[in-house]
Amino acid sequence: MALIKSVRGFDPQIGENCYLAENATIVGDVVMGEGCSIWFNAVLRGDVNSIRIGNHVNIQDGAVLHTLYQKSTIQIGDYVSVGHNVTIHGATVKDYALIGMGATVLDGAVVGEGAIVAAGALVLSNTIIEPNTIWAGVPAKFVKKVDPEQSKEINQRIAHNYAMYASWYKE
Repeated sequence: MALIKSVRGFDPQIGENCYLAENATIVGDVVMGEGCSIWFNAVLRGDVNSIRIGNHVNIQDGAVLHTLYQKSTIQIGDYVSVGHNVTIHGATVKDYALIGMGATVLDGAVVGEGAIVAAGALVLSNTIIEPNTIWAGVPAKFVKKVDPEQSKEINQRIAHNYAMYASWYKE
């Protein structure tokens, strides 16, 4: 069973039909929508500020979500995929965005709807990533635009796949 811990009077709130891996950690002021999956060794640390996660979000193995005390929060929209070993620190990630494996998104950054942050990218503090664009590199820079329907379809497919994987573990 996942470690779900209250901190400073905040109890994590988990939506319906979510899958939490046995060694996932969810702490404090975390509110998660329905149909989400939080995978092995992922840590959602809402101890110093809030983390809000929409519906059908998958947060993959080893990802860490954290904030700055009294300064930054995390807002994640619907149908977002957060890849393996991603760090999101006090940032906003809009609907249908994809954060690639090993990427880091820092405080005050905004990843627009349908945007893709490439694997290993470093999105610096206060960077605004426009909707339906791809950003890559260290520091992350604009690469190209993507078709909005294609971006939405990709993340719906990933969400569907992660819901299927979660069902294997729920059996």
